Amino acid sequence: MPIDIAAVRQVMPVTRHHNYLNHAAVAPISGPAVEAMHRYAQEASEHSYARGRLYPEAKRVRQSAAKLLNCHPEEITFVQNTSQGLSYVANGLQWSRGESVVTTGVEFPANIYPWMNLRHQGVVLKMVPEDNGRIPLERLIELIDERTRVLTVSSVQFGSGFRSDLAALGSACQERGVLFCVDAIQSLGCVPIDVRAMKIDFLSADGHKWLLGPEGAGIFYCRHELLGLLRPSVVGWLGLKNAMDFSKYQLEFRDDARRFDSGSYNLAGIWGLGASIDWMLQLGIDNIWERVRTLTDRLVAGVTEKGYRVVSSRTANETSGIVSFVSGTHDHQRIVNHLAQEYRTIIATRHGRLRVSPHFYNTEEEIDQLVDHLPEH
Repeated sequence: MPIDIAAVRQVMPVTRHHNYLNHAAVAPISGPAVEAMHRYAQEASEHSYARGRLYPEAKRVRQSAAKLLNCHPEEITFVQNTSQGLSYVANGLQWSRGESVVTTGVEFPANIYPWMNLRHQGVVLKMVPEDNGRIPLERLIELIDERTRVLTVSSVQFGSGFRSDLAALGSACQERGVLFCVDAIQSLGCVPIDVRAMKIDFLSADGHKWLLGPEGAGIFYCRHELLGLLRPSVVGWLGLKNAMDFSKYQLEFRDDARRFDSGSYNLAGIWGLGASIDWMLQLGIDNIWERVRTLTDRLVAGVTEKGYRVVSSRTANETSGIVSFVSGTHDHQRIVNHLAQEYRTIIATRHGRLRVSPHFYNTEEEIDQLVDHLPEH
């Protein structure tokens, strides 16, 4: 069933103040997330833990996140941000000098610095450069050799909007005995992801972009068979089997992804994240993705007709919710500032390009308004 855009816009108050087209940065929090965070605050202020309703919600959110990714809830835990989950992998593996990590040269820093930090252990970081807005899959695979331990990529590149063929990369990694790690923050909540079908070993994503959740609450996935391969790099009481027996010291990690938990959760954020995930699951991720493709196709047609050069790949299996384009005559930052100040239209610049990232609740009229307000070439 198609999404009722008028109805969903009623629970996105941002639509009453801005033409918000910058979900690849920090998105507005959804109405369901706000309501859930209010419920948490009310319960915590009126009852604290007396009724036992605060932490059980985290279990239910873990189940929703698992449904979103097509995995088991025990393979999911919570993170404060994408970097934290990626660092679980980088710091949890036991490395040998000369081993390598393969990635791209245009990753968001969250998926570079955890691996770069391994250089003192003799780990080599290999990067494939961008080629006209694309990352050729074959070039990533060509860099894999007998010393490669991990291939790590963003599902969608933040600067170009290029979407990697995760299923093809996952199969290539599996065939070569290489671990496959994904930074999914620019796709989760917009583009369907199936960790089983795509043979993804590890995945991390904060919820403040396409999931329309609060900052500081995200998810980390670790394939069950690999849980024992990663030693928790931050150790606290909550990740242990006897976590609630505070008087018994026994350093024995949980058998599921909660082994990476160090201490108390950001429960307000998790309640909000869970409500947003549930809302999107109800609407249907496939329906959301179809809607985003419709809007981005319209945007590409409009800016192209107006004389801008689109950098983002428009090949069917490489598109995303991000459209990057450039002007040969106008200053990009001045365009961004002008749109915000004069028309309350919010976009961004990245990699020296204009970047627009609409979500499913945006309208065709908002896309047309942006195009109309762009300076002529």
